[in-house]
Amino acid sequence: MAGAALGYVSATERGHSDGLLAGVAATLAREGVGLAGVVQFNTEVDPMRPCHMDLLVLGTEQTVRISQFLGVGSKGCRLDAAGLEEAVGHVEAALQRPFPKLLFINKFGKQECEGRGFRPLIGRALELDIPVLTAVSALNLPRFIDFAGGMESALPADHDAVLAWCRSAMS
Repeated sequence: MAGAALGYVSATERGHSDGLLAGVAATLAREGVGLAGVVQFNTEVDPMRPCHMDLLVLGTEQTVRISQFLGVGSKGCRLDAAGLEEAVGHVEAALQRPFPKLLFINKFGKQECEGRGFRPLIGRALELDIPVLTAVSALNLPRFIDFAGGMESALPADHDAVLAWCRSAMS
């Protein structure tokens, strides 16, 4: 993993990291860069309910819903683990094809902290020297840093800075 690169952003504003990663992925896709992974889109449907969370599988037109509605007033985790694992399967298949230049993972979240979700694919991409870009919340940052083992690069939550890191990591 000598050349492996693992960049992350930690935006504090709700949804900012999602939009940032999606925007950077769109810019690179327009330039013809081979991408794998997922970016997240949140759709507000009702002010009284949490948003829908969907993952766009890069390189396809496929989206996977990863949120579930638990009822008004629910405080539980609304991640649909089956939806997340479906998305992981799509990304895993993409890593079997000719190697992408960069892997986007919408976030290193609770599932990844616990060794599930996209965590194994992040490790595989790094072993293949495919740079990985993700977002990490302040809550999950200590476990991400432990997982990354010094390979991580903290990036400012800025489109141009993240784009520059991606281009550098791919070269």
